[in-house]
Amino acid sequence: MSTPKQQESDVPGRVARLVPVLTGVTALVALLGWAQKQPCARAGFDFVKTTTNACYTDVYPLYFARGLSDGKLPYLDSFPGDSIHYVEYPVLSGFFMQVTAWLAHPFGADARGMAFYRITVGLLAVLAIVAVLATAYAAGRRSLRTGLMVALSPALLLTAYINWDLLAVALAAVALWAWSARRPALAGALLGLAIAAKFYPLLFLGPLVLLCVRAGQYRALGRLLAGTAVAWLAVNVPVMVLSWDGWLEFYRFSQERGIDWGSVFFYLQDHGVPQAAEHDTLNLLGTGTFLVLAAGIAVLALCAPRRPRLPQLLLLVLVAFMLPNKVWSPQYVLWLLPLVVLARPKLPAFVLWQAGEIAYFFGIWWYLLSVTLQRHGADLSATLSAVVHLSAPPDGISQDVYYLALFARFATVALLAVLVVWEILRPGSDVVRADGSDDPAGGVLDGAADRFSLARLRARRTVRDPEPALA
Repeated sequence: MSTPKQQESDVPGRVARLVPVLTGVTALVALLGWAQKQPCARAGFDFVKTTTNACYTDVYPLYFARGLSDGKLPYLDSFPGDSIHYVEYPVLSGFFMQVTAWLAHPFGADARGMAFYRITVGLLAVLAIVAVLATAYAAGRRSLRTGLMVALSPALLLTAYINWDLLAVALAAVALWAWSARRPALAGALLGLAIAAKFYPLLFLGPLVLLCVRAGQYRALGRLLAGTAVAWLAVNVPVMVLSWDGWLEFYRFSQERGIDWGSVFFYLQDHGVPQAAEHDTLNLLGTGTFLVLAAGIAVLALCAPRRPRLPQLLLLVLVAFMLPNKVWSPQYVLWLLPLVVLARPKLPAFVLWQAGEIAYFFGIWWYLLSVTLQRHGADLSATLSAVVHLSAPPDGISQDVYYLALFARFATVALLAVLVVWEILRPGSDVVRADGSDDPAGGVLDGAADRFSLARLRARRTVRDPEPALA
């Protein structure tokens, strides 16, 4: 009978044998995701038809709205607009958009917009496969289960092509793979690129710092941080030098952006907290809530009876960022997907979460349909009747039904976080550790001894300064 360490050493070979299966399944789901968008593509992405069929994408309209169709270069060239004058994405995403525009250029002028969309879809499908394979590798002995949970998730099928998020998701997943393979400098470089594509992977640094401090892995942490800084600067500095205003647009837009659909503040501003609509108050509430939650996660990381697994903390800090955020777009589910299956490779809560995401996915588009048509929209009974008959409510859904969808997603994501906290406090209930594993995705943290924890520090102080005995 093989030991856990022997089984872990066979992970690369097992994942290699699973590559054809996971690649094929992910490619099939990616193809179905493309088919799900076809009704909108055939209609030229007309907004009413797009929201009716719930197949919206930013890719096609932004090709025109961000000047790519006119040959403008992201960050270097501005375009006319009320509030946005440069591409409002981090640099690597803008570079991805520009490369795709160059690939679409040989097509005729009338066909370039659709060519840009189709090429983007193909590239994002490849990135989805990369993300699945990297997640499977980082999962250790549960590579098949976790890989299939990501590949077969309805969230991947429905949201893969809404925006360019899969670029950052794939880079972050490969960074996690590199860390699990004990290559911290490479992991840092990949994480730096992920941050250059989307902001959220920056949040990964907090859990990595906390766990490396608890395990005393300062050398690996230093190499990770150095790799992250070098890669991020290498991508960003040239754009900073050439066009400071263009580079700054993403950060300015993020700061000044108001409440968007999907945020809990969208509900609060209509239910007794109108101050939430003010930029300064909104940023203070969102950032303040996140910092409080992050402080709680830090205490949990340093006080838990056993050092938490890396994916557990990564998931918690990302959820803490998303729940009080002023923006929570449908495709943000892709950020969570690899972390959820690594933190909790259990189906019941995962399926419930996916159901909540599906409800929100259709809810947001059908609500926007009612807003566009300026109709009240269907109530809950009429909405359920339409769903049962596999059709969309012709006038969209009412605001109350949309709020139900919003809180369905909010509650299921919060439930995942609660379950992860419970398993951190009760390590015996963690299915990943039930067979003797420690932290398959943890790299140098896997199997490392604890060097520092607040509980141990408190115990030492108690021994050093015992309470005086009663007379």
